[in-house]
Amino acid sequence: MLNRLLRTLFLGATAAVLLVLGWPQLFGLQNTWVAAHAVSLRGTAVAVSIVLIALLLPIYVLFRPVRRLAGGLVVLLLLFGVGNAGVLAVRGVGAPASAPVAETTDAVTVLSWNTLGDEPGAAAIADLALEQNADVVALPETTEATGEAVAEAMRDAGRPMWVHTLAFDQISKARSTTLLISPDLGDYTVSNEAGSGPPGNTNVLPTVVATPADRTGPTIIAVHAVAPIRWEMSNWRSDLDWLAEQCTGENVIMAGDFNATVDHLSGREATAGAVLGDCRDAALATGSGAVGTWPTFAPALLGSPIDHVLATPNWQVQSMSVIDSEDDAGSDHRPIVATLAAR
Repeated sequence: MLNRLLRTLFLGATAAVLLVLGWPQLFGLQNTWVAAHAVSLRGTAVAVSIVLIALLLPIYVLFRPVRRLAGGLVVLLLLFGVGNAGVLAVRGVGAPASAPVAETTDAVTVLSWNTLGDEPGAAAIADLALEQNADVVALPETTEATGEAVAEAMRDAGRPMWVHTLAFDQISKARSTTLLISPDLGDYTVSNEAGSGPPGNTNVLPTVVATPADRTGPTIIAVHAVAPIRWEMSNWRSDLDWLAEQCTGENVIMAGDFNATVDHLSGREATAGAVLGDCRDAALATGSGAVGTWPTFAPALLGSPIDHVLATPNWQVQSMSVIDSEDDAGSDHRPIVATLAAR
């Protein structure tokens, strides 16, 4: 009797933990320590479930005294794995691609790449931007010097770009974010404060907010939210709240390293269909929402999709890709590219 009670309690507790890890937003825990990290790696969760089930099945078969316990754990892990696999399938596991698509009139191609402190080098960044016909290039962890070198290379190839960089200091390259914008989109000015923290910026790493001088084009935002490491959880949540405020209005394009999946953004939607403020996610719109952008050493479907291109509803997503051809370029993030057409 006691064994049965203990087994029931253990399986019940395990079921509760797996439910929290699989869908923490059901309990409002998507932005809390442990749950936030577990839900960011759904593909890895599926793989771990498979491994644990494979280890438990021989125990179920060979050890009769713990058969019911092992069987219960197998069922729970199966449900957990299938649930995560279902979420991945719904969000889209489209194969990464690097070929640019033909642009239509009024289309804007947005490339984003966290360069891990200029690691790929200006030539590689420029080559990729030219290959993708990028009109906007968001480069977290990229210094002004590298941004200018990228722009010079693109200008020499016939595609000039304006360079806007915001740096919180000159000590760490991670504390710089660079945004390149094609002159075809008009003149832009950086309107947010150079100092860290709300109300003018994200807390630890800079986000560039560029507004059109003539007020007719889109506001373009190059994002870098801090990672949800143990001592930055409060800043991370504050960053996502601030970004949700920026991604509101009628004409906004936002791209960069959010250090957050759409699970973490849950609860910050202002309108139906949005994932953050009024903005929709290009990856979800094109069936690529489950393709991981970090880390590059892991297969894309085992990684975490924390880099995004978001836009307000006046933009229709024509294409979006996670580019895996640069995995050996030096950064721990994969570039992403999306083409948006004005409605």
